[in-house]
Amino acid sequence: MANESRPCPCDIGDRFDYGGRGQEVQVGHIKAYVCKPPASTHKAVIVIHDIFGWQLPNTRYIADMLTTNGYIAICPDFFVGQEAWKPSNDWASFNDWVKTRDAGKIDKEVDVVLKYLKDQCGAEKVGVIGFCWGGAAVQHLMLKNPHLKTGVSLYGVISRFEDKHTLLHPTFFIFGEKDDIIPLEQVTLLEQKLKQNCKVDYEVKIYPGQTHGFVHRKREDINPQDKPYIEEGRKDMINWLNKYL
Repeated sequence: MANESRPCPCDIGDRFDYGGRGQEVQVGHIKAYVCKPPASTHKAVIVIHDIFGWQLPNTRYIADMLTTNGYIAICPDFFVGQEAWKPSNDWASFNDWVKTRDAGKIDKEVDVVLKYLKDQCGAEKVGVIGFCWGGAAVQHLMLKNPHLKTGVSLYGVISRFEDKHTLLHPTFFIFGEKDDIIPLEQVTLLEQKLKQNCKVDYEVKIYPGQTHGFVHRKREDINPQDKPYIEEGRKDMINWLNKYL
């Protein structure tokens, strides 16, 4: 998952009591979790959270993992103070809840974050990764934001942007074979549309036997048979960023 000089801290977390190695900062009108590598770098990655919000330890663990691979990582609150979804919430109300949190309307926040990364962190090349809701947001940004260099969409909800495929930047799509939320037919259609319309480098990869959320799963929830695919997904994500940032 990392080169020899920056080994991945695979023992540091991946669980709900994981506190994170970075710090919370105010970035314009939003809060964000920021983690920086020991050595100076001009490369940064924006991490877009899933429905469980910017404070989810699993997501911060991935941000810290990016840092151990030499990137400045920032996970902003793209819900802008609105409450994140809780596992205890009534799923019958989910559709109404998510309507007030549009993955295609984060451009103002992204602009603020990009300015912060440039002015405060010296970032010159910025990529983006996102999970589920955030994965859909990555696809949105890859379609329209000229200032980002590359993106990785992890089990991004395809139906949100299923009719748009003219990506501006190299994009890697990660899906689980057994994802109940994103049927394989949708993934196949996405591949077909990208092949017809996309002029930049892209890859769509399906990981055998994996369910929704597998790449940033808590350590205690990882079954031995899934572990190789989870590690492969994380490694593939890092390799893609290394290639294009």
